Amino acid sequence: MPVTLEQGLALTLMAIICGIDFWLEGFYIFRPIIVSSVTGLILGDPTTGIICGGITELAFAGLTPAGGTQPPNPVLAGVMSVVIAHTTGTEPAAAMSLSLPFSFLMQYVILLCYSAFSFFMGPTDAAAKSGDTAGVVRVNVICTAIVALLYGIVVFLCAYVAQDAMKTLVENLPEWLAHGFAVTGGVLPAIGFAMLLNVMFTVEFLPFLLIGFVMASFLNFSNLLPVAIVGLALALFVYTIDDSHDKAIKAALATARQSFGGEDEEDGI
Repeated sequence: MPVTLEQGLALTLMAIICGIDFWLEGFYIFRPIIVSSVTGLILGDPTTGIICGGITELAFAGLTPAGGTQPPNPVLAGVMSVVIAHTTGTEPAAAMSLSLPFSFLMQYVILLCYSAFSFFMGPTDAAAKSGDTAGVVRVNVICTAIVALLYGIVVFLCAYVAQDAMKTLVENLPEWLAHGFAVTGGVLPAIGFAMLLNVMFTVEFLPFLLIGFVMASFLNFSNLLPVAIVGLALALFVYTIDDSHDKAIKAALATARQSFGGEDEEDGI
C-alpha cells in the first residue's frame, strides 16, 4: 500500500522528535523497536511495525555512539524497514536489509553536522568566557533545530517522495539478490546480539543464557512471551539473592564493628 501525504507528514514529525532524542540521547525513543512500532501505527500496519522493530532492534543492539564515532542511524533504519515492508510486500527481514542504505545516508548526514557545527565553537567559547549563558543556549538550540529539520527532510523524501522509485527497484531485484537480502536480514540480528554479548557477557550469567537458548530453540511455543517471563523470573531471583547477600554482608560488618568497638573501649584506646 502506498504512503499517503498525511502519513508522510506524520512520519516526518515523528522523525523530527526521534531525531532530537537521538541527538540528545534523552529518552531513548529513537531505538528501532519504538520507531518501527510507531511507524507501523502511522501506516495502519502495527503488526509489520512490531516485527520489523524487533528484527532491526536486534541488529542495532550492539551499535552505540562512542566519542565522535557515529554508527548507522537507527531512526532511518526503523522507519524505512517498515515503509519498505508495507509498500512493497517484502518480508520484514529483507526489508531491514534494504533499509540499511537509508541508515548509512543519515549516518553521513550526522557526521556532516558534526563537522559543520565546529564553526559554532568559536562564538560558543566567547559566550561562555563572557558568561553569556543565553548565547550558549542559542547555539545549542540552533544546532539541534538544524539536525531535527534534516531528519524530517530525509524521512519525507525517502518515505513519501521516493516510494514509487523504491517500490520499482525492489520489484525488479533479481531473485538471487532478493534472497540474499532476506538471508542477510536473518543474520544481522544474530550479529547485533553477539556484539551486545561481547560487552555484557560474564561467566556467572552463562547458565541463564543457556536456559534461554534451550527454551527458545527446542521448546514449542506460539510466541516468545513464556521465555520472557522465565527471564524476568530469573532476573528477580538473582536480584533477590544479591540483595540478601548484600544485607548479610552489611549485618556481618556491623556486628564486627560493634565487637571491635567494645574491645577498644575495654582497652581504653
